[in-house]
Amino acid sequence: MTTFDRLPDRLRALPPGAMDVLVVGVVGMFTGPDAAVNEPPYQQADRLTWLLLAISLLALLWRRRWPVPVAVVTGAACAGWALHGHIGELLNLPVIVALYTVAVQGDRRRTLWTGLVAALTSGVVALWVGKDVVNPQGLPVLEMLWPLVPLLLGEVVRTRRELLAEYADRAARAEAEREREAARLVREERVRIARELHDVVAHTVTAMTVQAGVALETIDVRPDMARQAMRQVRDSGKDAVRELRATVGVLREGDGEPIEPAPGIERLPEMVERFAGGGISITLRQEGAPDGLPPVVALAAYRIVQEALTNVVKHSGARHAAVSVVRRDGTLAVEVVDDGSPSPPSPQGPTSGFGLVGMRERAAAAGGIIEFGAAPGGGFRVRAELPAGESGERR
Repeated sequence: MTTFDRLPDRLRALPPGAMDVLVVGVVGMFTGPDAAVNEPPYQQADRLTWLLLAISLLALLWRRRWPVPVAVVTGAACAGWALHGHIGELLNLPVIVALYTVAVQGDRRRTLWTGLVAALTSGVVALWVGKDVVNPQGLPVLEMLWPLVPLLLGEVVRTRRELLAEYADRAARAEAEREREAARLVREERVRIARELHDVVAHTVTAMTVQAGVALETIDVRPDMARQAMRQVRDSGKDAVRELRATVGVLREGDGEPIEPAPGIERLPEMVERFAGGGISITLRQEGAPDGLPPVVALAAYRIVQEALTNVVKHSGARHAAVSVVRRDGTLAVEVVDDGSPSPPSPQGPTSGFGLVGMRERAAAAGGIIEFGAAPGGGFRVRAELPAGESGERR
């Protein structure tokens, strides 16, 4: 890159004050020689000529702060040269710079008013001094048009800057929105994974605890029952490892297939068997074909029953629990009722854990509803209604 290629970047890097001094120097370099030389028999350079030049150049130093007053001062100096009889092609350069600044730093309304006043003033001065002094072509209309050129240029530059700033602002807002959306998706994925891990770990530990208790109580009197309970502990551990592997697999890089399909209501008998024993009896009633359910609905139903039974074993002190899964009229109704304590921890309580909250989130994610509370005949009831296919109503 040559020195001339780097020149615009260097100029933009200058402080505003240094840039103003540079502009004044460039304007003076072109205007000064034009003011010093005048064709005979017109007015030659004198003290008034240099005074007006000095006033114009000094006024340009404040063009950023007071653009309209600077335009008035430089315009008056340009008119003073014309009325004094001094002509020149570049004597209007200071007012051109001032008018450009008025447009580039203002708005369209101010540009229009400034252009109107400047054009009328230039036309009046042209008519006043005569065509031979100001306009050798004899067309005062041209003298009314030249002030509009720097105003138009400044308006174009300002509009372009505003468009670029608007585009940059839109890009920044779009980037911020993308970041917010990415953060939201990350939070949702973290909540989903945490919910899966909670359901798997809480259910498995509870089931293993129940079966281990059965084994301890029957190891001397019923060795066969104890062995069966320990087999359940072993199977529960294997299933937990398998589900944890499938859940953690989504954190790996790549878009591979799931390691294992998500559990559904066809595995409810197996789950109920794991919780059996330990002083609590569980009955399961299923109506309707389990196939054809959307995966998210099947998983939600499985996890809701799983969490409800875990709460029954851990918190209720119940002796009996009934699980009902009924598919009818495009709706899958899931209900778990026990005869234990009717007041489990509130889902909004500070020490309640995440079980009831997780059930509510799963039901909402599947497009269904859930309610839980004291059962009419005593105990506690959890009931969820989920859409069971395309014909199901999304609640």
